[in-house]
Amino acid sequence: MKKVKIIHIITRLDKGGSAEETLLTVRGLDKERYDIILIKGLSLESEMGVRETRAVEHNLAEVERCGIRILTISELVRTIHPLYDLKAFISLVKIFLREKPHIVHTHTSKAGILGRWAAFFSRVPVIIHTSHGHVFWGYFGKLKTRIFILLEKISALVTDRLIMLTEQEKNDHLHFHIAPENKFSVVHSGINLDEFSNTSVDPASMKRRLGVPEDNLIVGTVGRLTSIKGHRYLIEAARKILDVRPDIIFVFLGDGELLDELKNMATRSDIEENIMFLGWRSDVAEVMSTFDIFALPSLNEGMGRVLVEAMALGRPIVASNIGGIPDLVVDGENGYLVPVGDVESLAARIRKLLDDPEKREEMGECGKKIAIDYSANAMVEKIDRVYRKLVVSRCHSEE
Repeated sequence: MKKVKIIHIITRLDKGGSAEETLLTVRGLDKERYDIILIKGLSLESEMGVRETRAVEHNLAEVERCGIRILTISELVRTIHPLYDLKAFISLVKIFLREKPHIVHTHTSKAGILGRWAAFFSRVPVIIHTSHGHVFWGYFGKLKTRIFILLEKISALVTDRLIMLTEQEKNDHLHFHIAPENKFSVVHSGINLDEFSNTSVDPASMKRRLGVPEDNLIVGTVGRLTSIKGHRYLIEAARKILDVRPDIIFVFLGDGELLDELKNMATRSDIEENIMFLGWRSDVAEVMSTFDIFALPSLNEGMGRVLVEAMALGRPIVASNIGGIPDLVVDGENGYLVPVGDVESLAARIRKLLDDPEKREEMGECGKKIAIDYSANAMVEKIDRVYRKLVVSRCHSEE
């Protein structure tokens, strides 16, 4: 049987959700059926530290061991850069004409626009795009946002299937008339559940390693320290909570350009002793196992796969009522939803859980049951079905 050749394209490979999902997809697809190439940029914009860089290099080595070819286009960058964008577009066209893929599958906004049009002009039979969230609000000003919406609408014209992480993300795209409903498929982001549900580290022991007294409760969050994640709202909420619960520790797991700013916020609020910035770590599951509550105060979120990780560990959640988060967090069942940027509500819901250990346990158990539906295997199987359907329909249409 002749293999179906697929080229996946992503601008940057770091330890963020879109990159992790892309790697899980290419590794999980049946290599007997698919010949897979992964195209990436240099990922310099992520400003990864040494440990995160090594982890990404390890992941790429694992991908290559699976028989997947990796190609790097240095001009494929996340920010708008006309010269680099033109060079990246030309490089993509050359690769497509040489490799003659059956499917091009792009990931995230910038790679999606360049990759889909390069595939169209190269006459690639099937073009698929996964947005991994969207930039319709929370990222840019009104003019830039309108430009991106227009580019997404135009690019959707040459796209055979748009894969959304959640129903809400699909509804957001429909609201802005990006494409007709029949072009959309919903495939939830998957995680390696075993890594989180079967972690062997004792939380009390991990607390001691972090220097946290065993009796202190921890409110934690995980994600790149960038404005869209809303970390400053959690620090403001922490100040309010610590006025009445000075025994609480707030843990921020991740690196990013706002590290110094967030540290300064904590210092100005005189709560720096209760705030821990751990940077990027490879033992995410072990650190998250020490959390008593998981918080995600994002301004926008495609799905928030870190929420699935928290649920797999049995942790109750307090998160923004935005994007795909409500698809995962059912208010009052496995966590609480709060309005975006509402520090008072964020602090109040965290306080409510801090004061109610039974509710934390109840919500954590509910989350474990929900997490089962978000395995990496389930995600890959759904994507595989999308590929098969589109390849078969295209073959029939060309007969």
